Amino acid sequence: MQKISILGATGSIGKNTIEVLSLHPDLYSVYAITAHSNIELLLRQAKTCSPEYVVISDPQLFSQAKKLFSEHGLKCEVLAGPDALEQVASATEVDVVMAAIVGAAGLLPTLAAVTAGKKVLLANKESLVMSGDLFIQAANQHNAQVLPIDSEHNAIFQCLPSDFKYGDLPASGISKILLTGSGGPFLSSTLSELHQVTPQQACAHPNWDMGRKISIDSATMMNKGLEFIEAKWLFGLNTSDIQVVLHPQSIIHSMVQYRDGSVLAQMGNPDMRTPIAHALAFPKRLESGVAPLDFKQLANFTFSEPEPQRYPNLYLAIQASDAGQYATTTLNAANEVAVEAFLQGHIGFTQIAEVNQECLQQTSSHTLVSVEEVLQSDQSARKLASHIIAELNLNAMKKVGS
Repeated sequence: MQKISILGATGSIGKNTIEVLSLHPDLYSVYAITAHSNIELLLRQAKTCSPEYVVISDPQLFSQAKKLFSEHGLKCEVLAGPDALEQVASATEVDVVMAAIVGAAGLLPTLAAVTAGKKVLLANKESLVMSGDLFIQAANQHNAQVLPIDSEHNAIFQCLPSDFKYGDLPASGISKILLTGSGGPFLSSTLSELHQVTPQQACAHPNWDMGRKISIDSATMMNKGLEFIEAKWLFGLNTSDIQVVLHPQSIIHSMVQYRDGSVLAQMGNPDMRTPIAHALAFPKRLESGVAPLDFKQLANFTFSEPEPQRYPNLYLAIQASDAGQYATTTLNAANEVAVEAFLQGHIGFTQIAEVNQECLQQTSSHTLVSVEEVLQSDQSARKLASHIIAELNLNAMKKVGS
């Protein structure tokens, strides 16, 4: 029986994790589940999986959460605040940590799990985007096992040879990693139509059921850009080792191309329970609850190259990955601010990329050698992005007034 902490239990990955665990009560028990502010859903989940701890990362909601859980007679201990997240991620009793907090907020608790030497199921790509080298060093130093949950990285992992040498594709007989992406909901839209996109339209992904922030990132393909950066750190790759390929059907989740001309692809229905079950049980296999592919019903597969004019965020991320850690940290922070501004109606869809690009251009190159410096760089980028957005709004108001 393994004990698991689920960081970000109320998000799409967290909910799917609980579904998979419910199929295997003889193998796993839940040590802790966490949420930022969704107390009601966390309560329902606690009734289902009976954790020992629940954590609300927003400390202002502690009293409300404690009262609610007490009224419902739940015996789990209620904790609150960022320190509590790190506590349940690194606890001695915990064997596995699902790191599924979205955005930069997931960095410190995920690092806490890594430095505690846990088996970390990594769904928080921002941990590697923000602190790639530091993260990998910590994992190696503390013998943490990091297994990718993003469907693309999990697919790559499954297609690699068992003797894969980190950072050395030729030694493993590999010529290239093929990172697939659906292209999001605006693959066929005209470029002029993108200026009028609403948050509701951008969140309507054709294949995947995701949270609002990740859905927007998928629509701009920033999500694929962040995955590009994550793949570089997970597998020790260079920019030239990775090719992004549009595959709208989302059946092939990624591929590995070998020097002998072979291409190995991992396929499956677009359902996050598959990579979750794979990582949970690795190197064994578990029932995930996902229906197998019915090849009689599959449409033709199509592939294409993403257009830079349609997906500028993707190419900004690739450029940032070449520029270094400061650039990827800056881009991630700017994008989180810009996406939230778009969701609040403060900027347009295409202005997300404009904010991100301007933020990169206004940030001087600097070296990040500690987590503290990463977090400082993150905060500076957020302030800069907010300033750029304010200037965009001011200029728009002046234009209307004239």
